[in-house]
Amino acid sequence: MEKNDGETIERQGSYLLLRHASQNSLDESSQKHISRPSGKEKPPYHNYSHTIKAFNVINLMRKQVQLCDVTLIADDVEVPAHKMVLAACSPYFYAMFNSFEESKQDKITLQGVDSQALSLLIEYVYTSEVQVTEENVQVLLPAANLLQLTDVRDACCEFLQSQLHPTNCLGIRAFADLHGCLELLSHAESYIEQHFPEVVECEEFLTLSQQQVCKLICSDRLTVPSEERVFECVIAWVQHDLDARTNHLASLMEHVRLPLMSQEYLMQRVEEEPLLKTDLKCKDFLIEALKFHLLKGDTNITFKTPRTKPRQPVGLPKVLLVVGGQAPKAIRSVECYDFKEDRWYQVADMPTRRCRAGLAVLNGKVYAVGGFNGSLRVRTVDVYDAALDQWNTCTSMEARRSTLGVAVLGNCIYAVGGFDGSTGLNTAEMYNPQLQKWKSISPMSTRRSSVGVGVVDGLLYAVGGYDGFTRQCLNSVECYNPEANSWSNVPDMCFRRSGAGVGVLEGILYAVGGHDGPSVRKSVEAYDPATRKWSEIPDMAFCRRNAGVIAMNGLLYVVGGDNGNCNLSSVEVYNPKTDTWAILTSLMEIGRSYAGVAIIDKPI
Repeated sequence: MEKNDGETIERQGSYLLLRHASQNSLDESSQKHISRPSGKEKPPYHNYSHTIKAFNVINLMRKQVQLCDVTLIADDVEVPAHKMVLAACSPYFYAMFNSFEESKQDKITLQGVDSQALSLLIEYVYTSEVQVTEENVQVLLPAANLLQLTDVRDACCEFLQSQLHPTNCLGIRAFADLHGCLELLSHAESYIEQHFPEVVECEEFLTLSQQQVCKLICSDRLTVPSEERVFECVIAWVQHDLDARTNHLASLMEHVRLPLMSQEYLMQRVEEEPLLKTDLKCKDFLIEALKFHLLKGDTNITFKTPRTKPRQPVGLPKVLLVVGGQAPKAIRSVECYDFKEDRWYQVADMPTRRCRAGLAVLNGKVYAVGGFNGSLRVRTVDVYDAALDQWNTCTSMEARRSTLGVAVLGNCIYAVGGFDGSTGLNTAEMYNPQLQKWKSISPMSTRRSSVGVGVVDGLLYAVGGYDGFTRQCLNSVECYNPEANSWSNVPDMCFRRSGAGVGVLEGILYAVGGHDGPSVRKSVEAYDPATRKWSEIPDMAFCRRNAGVIAMNGLLYVVGGDNGNCNLSSVEVYNPKTDTWAILTSLMEIGRSYAGVAIIDKPI
């Protein structure tokens, strides 16, 4: 990459290479000119290796302490060098040796510079190479900053940026702020906002000051699944040092947007929090939130405060993840669709073959739950970390389930219905990531394998499926309320659908495709919880059952599936504003049915 007229920078792995351009300073008056009959002069001779060879010799002289006219000292470690070379490469040394009293000294102590960093930087000055590592970056960056070796400082910032992780991003942000690395500071702050749920789970968060916590949670750009997560992290921070932090509670709660929480959560969790009961200012915030819920249905009253403003996160680019499936047997392969680049690419395979699984995204991780491995229905759960492009395992379910429905509700994963190898299931269970345990919840009224699920307004809907007991494809729908731990009936769909894909877009529940015995459907219907009515929308281009359905940026994506004869590699997209379907020009690498789909942040 270009640096300036006299030098270039090259990056090789964790090395930074600075190449100095050789300069010719031949005195033309001392050269012999030979006239040519043609009158044309030969271009001047340019030896591109001259400067490199010269610097190699100068560096050897430094190591052998030949012609060195200065010794730099840091932590009692002495490093010999040449003033001319230092001044040529560093504005700091140029000023020192031209304008300050050190110009007359042959030994100079550098205060606040680590000896290891000094040795590395002097080596860089002579060789144009330095290796940035986890072990040296925290001493190398401040030293490079002080000595105005900006290329090394920038290499350190790039290295730290590549190392950003929920466990260290707060520390990197503080480090960048301390040393005035503005670009790194901006990247760290954006990373923290985009990974807030994971960051507040780390020990580093609990060590922040009250001012730092306030600055973080007041951001409009915070990416959180719900405002409840912000409230919980504030309570956790205060409880970490109760005696010293209780008096900061009101100043923090001022930035928690209580009106954006559900009324049930406000009444059952916030109002019952002991810390808030003794703080009058916090009580005022709670009353404001309850008043907002009371008046939000009244179109004649406008109720706005800083806490009623929805957060507007500037998230990372998104990709569509398609996991496993049947092609035609259970497969391990996983592929991603990049919306911006309009292309598919492979990522890490699952540890084992898996189709007919449920997929859920929780705290930035993708959970592949249950399914069929080609021979057995399983209760195992694999977890994908996109940042590392690797799969791990977590606690297995209580029951074996394939063709189940999986959804996230209240920061927990719900696994609903399915088939255990002998019978359809009406049971359901919930996974708590903090306890890392599954537990049973109330069963549905109907056995449902090949069931689709979706979450709208804090309620979980189980849509259609197949009742193995009566051997019927279902048009019935049930709704689960986690607060009451109970299921209730919802109006039936217009058509029976087993293997329907279910997606939620702008508060509307969509049931896509599926089949009723031999007939595979291209029809789609939508349920509006406000009116409790199903309505038909335009058909897809193709009949599909066992397709993955997911919403993104106001569009509904229907991925793969099968048409009764073969697996499909195409993706159809529904736009509710135009009430039309389109087909992505880019196809998956293979046709997949019974695959899991999810939207995740594109790995940096």
